[in-house]
Amino acid sequence: MDTEGTYDARGTRSGWVPRPAGPPPRPALPPRPAEAPTAAASLGDWLRTPRAPAEPGLWRFGHKPRPDADPDRVPDRALLVGALVALLAAILVWSLWTNGYIPHSRLLLELFTPAEWWTYPRPPQAQTAIQVYNSLFAALLMFAFGRMGNWLEVFRRYAVDCPQPERTLRTGLAGAAAVWLVIGTNLFPFFFTIWSLVPLSWTTGDGDRGLATFVNYALYVVVGGAVLWPFAKSGDWLGQLGRRKPGAAAPVPAAPSTAPATSPADWPQLRDAGLVAVADRLVAEERAGRMNDVDCVRIRRAWTTVKADPSRLGAFTDAVAGQGARACLHPSGDRDLPARAATHDLLTSQVRIGRYPDTERTPVTRRGAGAAVEPAALGSSLIAIGPFGSGKTRHLVRPVVESLALQALAGKAAVVAVCAAGTPLGADDGYDVVIKPGDPESAYDLDLYGGTPDPDEAAALLAEAFAGDLTEVDARRATTVLAQLLGPYRAAHGRFPSVPVLRELLDGSPGALAELRARLDSEAHRAYLRELDARARQLGTPGDPGLALAARVAVLDRPAFEGFFDTTGETRPFSLRALEHPLRVRIDVPERAHPEAAHLLTRLVLAQFTAGTTARRDRSLFAFLALDDATHAVTAESVRALQRLRNCNAGVLLTLRALGDVPEHLHTSLLGAVGCHMAFSGVTTWDGRLFAQAWGTEWVETTEVAKHTVFADQPLTRAIHALRKLVTGKAVTTDAVTVRKVERERWSASELAHQVPAGHAVLSLTTVTGEHAPPLLVDLRG
Repeated sequence: MDTEGTYDARGTRSGWVPRPAGPPPRPALPPRPAEAPTAAASLGDWLRTPRAPAEPGLWRFGHKPRPDADPDRVPDRALLVGALVALLAAILVWSLWTNGYIPHSRLLLELFTPAEWWTYPRPPQAQTAIQVYNSLFAALLMFAFGRMGNWLEVFRRYAVDCPQPERTLRTGLAGAAAVWLVIGTNLFPFFFTIWSLVPLSWTTGDGDRGLATFVNYALYVVVGGAVLWPFAKSGDWLGQLGRRKPGAAAPVPAAPSTAPATSPADWPQLRDAGLVAVADRLVAEERAGRMNDVDCVRIRRAWTTVKADPSRLGAFTDAVAGQGARACLHPSGDRDLPARAATHDLLTSQVRIGRYPDTERTPVTRRGAGAAVEPAALGSSLIAIGPFGSGKTRHLVRPVVESLALQALAGKAAVVAVCAAGTPLGADDGYDVVIKPGDPESAYDLDLYGGTPDPDEAAALLAEAFAGDLTEVDARRATTVLAQLLGPYRAAHGRFPSVPVLRELLDGSPGALAELRARLDSEAHRAYLRELDARARQLGTPGDPGLALAARVAVLDRPAFEGFFDTTGETRPFSLRALEHPLRVRIDVPERAHPEAAHLLTRLVLAQFTAGTTARRDRSLFAFLALDDATHAVTAESVRALQRLRNCNAGVLLTLRALGDVPEHLHTSLLGAVGCHMAFSGVTTWDGRLFAQAWGTEWVETTEVAKHTVFADQPLTRAIHALRKLVTGKAVTTDAVTVRKVERERWSASELAHQVPAGHAVLSLTTVTGEHAPPLLVDLRG
């Protein structure tokens, strides 16, 4: 089955990159890290967990959107103070009522009862009537002051709205306090009123002590149960008790109305297509624990290719029926990475990089939610600025590279990571190709010419790498000089020159040029001979970029790089044109031993990546390049190339210690070329100013309070004001409050430099479709 080179047998497609012999094959199911589902039940729960549609930058896995702030919501402090004041007032009124300090308190009772009840001695009916009357007044008192003090809102906010089992505990404590007040104290007459309404013969038992005991305890149970019932209902005591029973199954949360009736773990897309047996095989694999999240997403990806090309249906069905969860494997045979350092959700292609803290600047809907990035945002490219130790590699580069590597195993992406040797971006076993220029143990080599057979294109790539950062060298003239040499050499030898030969040609060595001229046919290669003649005339002239290019090539013509950048085909050169396949590539540049060569190679990889991704015929795979240190790699041409990646399903991650590593005339264009920006803690105010300009302004509501001195006209008022000023030392003033909307920067340069805590960053995202997420503070350790 042709599946874009993703699932074909190894070595059957052109441009395939071989892998060196490795360790013995891994077990059937590789060990799983803690962040991923490990067992059948966990994988099923992972598949069933809802992914809420959310704005860019929100971690969608299990996300429950928080409601917007209620403008009518009473603050907690005001709510509690109001409830306490109402309670004290109710106690005061009840004390005055019970002690007879309220005149004519029994007037209504005496109007509707016989007059002989109120003569001494009073009959038992009068005492019962008084208790009923006081109970009605107590109920009215509690209703009135409860409404004024908003007691129900206090109970709902601090007891009912809590998660289980805290909700049960708090409602239980409130219910116990209510039972104690009704039955255990004489403060309210409710219980004694009910007791007095029961016939005396029942409570005394007419001499039968057992009957009397039963009736009295039954009254306690009935009254206590009636008091506890609303608390039990609001606290869901019965439901919580059912969950605590031994052997009770955990309740499955109700699916939203928009969710399909069939669980995603049952592969409904296959069942709808009539592939019931295939779906049953995958369900059995998942329940037996032989499937992981990479397998699930990889097979889903394969099914999408089948829907695009129905001729692949037979091969897909046979593969799943015969191999189960191992069907449609990545060409490497890997089903997972050796280890994971971040939390991933492969169904949404997201990787979690932190959380949005609960601060005033964070919108209510994002407070406490996870922060994540995905290909939809990375496709517009991302630049991260932060000093050494701010966590760019640990908190951003490695999680993003790891996420793209997992997606490559699922057949959805291709990733290239460029870092200094020794940078912790995962073990070598987690990559298909690991290139280590300058290391004799490296199994792969880097194609210096990007795998292109066109001399002009190869010259443009080398000119960008060798002279892109040189202001004194014109890029077009450098490209012309290289093309004048590469074209004739390829016509004469059928390949491009090696590094030492290219250095000799650029230096204008008479022997090298004469040998090249001798290999060219005077008739068939007349145009190339003219190129060599033109190059010979330019040697040594003012403004000739040949010597500058030769000096840059000399950086790679060192003993440490002997055997690298070979063009004879004796080594394993890797070309970035192979990114039409789901590859995981890491390039370790020699930053410590050869920093200038490392910068040159980084520029070369960036130029080859942008040229290769824009020239891809099949853009179904998301191609991504991560530069752990883009110092001296950003040039005017690379900035223009970044803008072309958005419609090529590709993106680049650039990390810099400061924008000063980029030429000053490129600062504005670089921030405008990428759609995502990230400022780590410790950036300077100069860099913060550029970020503030890129993020723009917003309208905010401000409150201004002006104090005005009060001048009294009346003698008594002036005397009171003078006494108050004598006691407090301040004049009597009134507040004039002005509320207005003003336009201010989302983040100022000073705030970015001084108010971003350690372990935090300010992140703004823009997707390739134009969706925006404003710059928000992210806790990278959350």
